[in-house]
Amino acid sequence: MFWTFIGALAATLTMFSFIPQIAKSMRTRSVKDVSPVTLFQLSTGVFLWMVYGFARKDPIIIGANLITFASLTVLIFLYFKYKRIKVSS
Repeated sequence: MFWTFIGALAATLTMFSFIPQIAKSMRTRSVKDVSPVTLFQLSTGVFLWMVYGFARKDPIIIGANLITFASLTVLIFLYFKYKRIKVSS
């Protein structure tokens, strides 16, 4: 029971870790400090964790990584949307 709680807590923290960056990017309409390489590397890793979760039939691993992958997908979309907007100096 204790380890299930630890896993669920870790999954929750991971699932929502990109929400602040998404909110900031939407608020400022800027992604100048966001690394696309990091986004794609993390997305690949999270996707593979999700595949691993399906193989292990582990709903915590599947759910956490599915939500994390979705938030990364939103951030990648915002990256491509806002990287074209030039901030005038």
